[in-house]
Amino acid sequence: MRQAKLWRYVIPMESGVVLRDRRLTQREGLLVMLQQQDRQGWGEIAPLPGFSSETLEQAQQACETWLTQWLTTQPVADSPLPSVAFGLSCACAELAGQLPSTGAWRSVQLCHGDPDALLLQLQARKSPCAKMKVGLYEAIRDGLQVSLLLEALPDLQLRLDANRSWTLEKARQFALRLTPPQRARIAFIEEPCCTPAESLQFAAEWGIALAWDETLRQPDFRLQAAPGLAALVIKPTLTGSIAHVQQLIGEARRLGLQVVISSALESSLGLTQLARLAHWLTPQSPPGLDTLTLMRQQLVRRWPGCELPLQEPTAWTRIY
Repeated sequence: MRQAKLWRYVIPMESGVVLRDRRLTQREGLLVMLQQQDRQGWGEIAPLPGFSSETLEQAQQACETWLTQWLTTQPVADSPLPSVAFGLSCACAELAGQLPSTGAWRSVQLCHGDPDALLLQLQARKSPCAKMKVGLYEAIRDGLQVSLLLEALPDLQLRLDANRSWTLEKARQFALRLTPPQRARIAFIEEPCCTPAESLQFAAEWGIALAWDETLRQPDFRLQAAPGLAALVIKPTLTGSIAHVQQLIGEARRLGLQVVISSALESSLGLTQLARLAHWLTPQSPPGLDTLTLMRQQLVRRWPGCELPLQEPTAWTRIY
């Protein structure tokens, strides 16, 4: 016999979290629980404002439709909405025992907060690798900050994420602030320019490795090798089901590209599932999941070593 439950959650965020010029004060999403006999599977469905094509209301409606069909024990196709497809595929994978319990818990550290504390944390790591958001301020300022961090930590490798914030000229202003050895220590920069063509031109001019993120979700996207392209950054909540993520990873490997599983500001439940997915599908690439420090509570499952309080189920709103 099958059972299904769906809740809506709200988690308060730390102050100062900005996504594409909007301040995010709370994270909202859906929790789904599938049950069959004595087995359970959980999933999180959390469209990211400003990034997801679907709204939370649209995701809720699509999820309710999927659950109604699933309860009839008939085969159900993946939802066309990425966040719904991913959350439900996680719940199904847990229910079927397909999602490994081991996770890639050592994520690449996100650079934010107190600079002195950040330096101490990175110095304590062996072969440190960190991720820094750029593009929120002036490109020259970003370049100076990256240069100072790389100078302070000679062993540091940096992943940068610009979210298509720069024109080609601004990207050049950024690169001018880095020495050639420092540019070589940038593992990759995600989507530096407003268009993929400009990003490829920037990579060719400055020798800085490039990663696709938003480009993966363009309607006409076809993965192919390109000079300067080194990696794909896959955010499953914005991409689709586990099966679709596996297909993308297989295509990337055939082209010799690195693949990184990354967060779209999921709760601790979603992050633990992404860590398990990364250990399973991309074991050689540390994931980018260090976003729990931006939240004030955990949800359903704790992230190892995190001391944030676990939100009580009484705070959730049952909707199915």
